[in-house]
Amino acid sequence: MLRLVQVGNNLPASFICDPSAEFQPGMIAELTVNGNQVMATVSNGTCPIGVIDEIKTRAFTNVSWNEVIIVPATGVPGPGGKIVSVVDIMKELRKPNLIASSFNSTVSVVLNPVNGIITFLAGTELNFDLTGSGTPNAIRTIVNYTYYIANIPGEDSTQGSGRMTVWFDRMFFQTNMFETNQSYPVRGNLYVSEVGLLTTRRPSAIHPCVAIITAPPSPLNSFIEALWL
Repeated sequence: MLRLVQVGNNLPASFICDPSAEFQPGMIAELTVNGNQVMATVSNGTCPIGVIDEIKTRAFTNVSWNEVIIVPATGVPGPGGKIVSVVDIMKELRKPNLIASSFNSTVSVVLNPVNGIITFLAGTELNFDLTGSGTPNAIRTIVNYTYYIANIPGEDSTQGSGRMTVWFDRMFFQTNMFETNQSYPVRGNLYVSEVGLLTTRRPSAIHPCVAIITAPPSPLNSFIEALWL
């Protein structure tokens, strides 16, 4: 999804769309040549030109940011005197159908991306006190991930026109099209991933900075706000 907060005086550009590309608003575009025709496609991060404002996808995605998971656990002394769990503990996330590569957790877990269940394996250190006893009796982790939205079919706004709208002027915008396995500090540099998502990870030395973070995502608003450069 793309929210335009403040844009310049220039209107967006309209390019012939790569018929093989799939994208959602907020992803990043670049130009390519197909035969003798110049057209817009999803950027691989090396030559980005602007932010896509069209839909051409079979399934929509959304972001769960800083989802807090707490599970009670029975512990025993482990290595180094740390208290660890004695059995595997399973917990269901808020959303199923995760994109596995997008998942990030502050505590090591085993993920089932289809049903959205994480497993804390036996031997995981207890790090949270649920009862105020002064002794850890639970495991707490914070997770971020991207998931497919169930029961909402994809859409193609380029059907008929065969064109893609791209915002390229200096602007403030918000989007949830970013890598959820990275951190997003204010004033951090944003690059473009190999699949057209914004990220603070620089894939290579030839990937340029395209934007600066002006507001990070939060549990209440899972969008990043950025200044497009």
